[in-house]
Amino acid sequence: MRLSTVILPIYHWADEGREVRQRAESLGFHAAYTYDHLSWRTFRDGPWFGAVPTLTAAAAVTERVRLGTLVTSVKPRSRITA
Repeated sequence: MRLSTVILPIYHWADEGREVRQRAESLGFHAAYTYDHLSWRTFRDGPWFGAVPTLTAAAAVTERVRLGTLVTSVKPRSRITA
């Protein structure tokens, strides 16, 4: 059986986030997912980081655990003007 976990993007990747992601890997989780929502009601007063930078930081500090988004929102990432 393969078990996965969800790690909310509320942890700064340079500090607590590194420990959380490495811990998930050391516990043997097959995959670690995060959300790509703009925010979450429960955490609206705290930090909420973007999914892509969060996954990039997770990839830099882990070796085996698979990474991905559990939910990916269809929203504009940036605005390009001519």
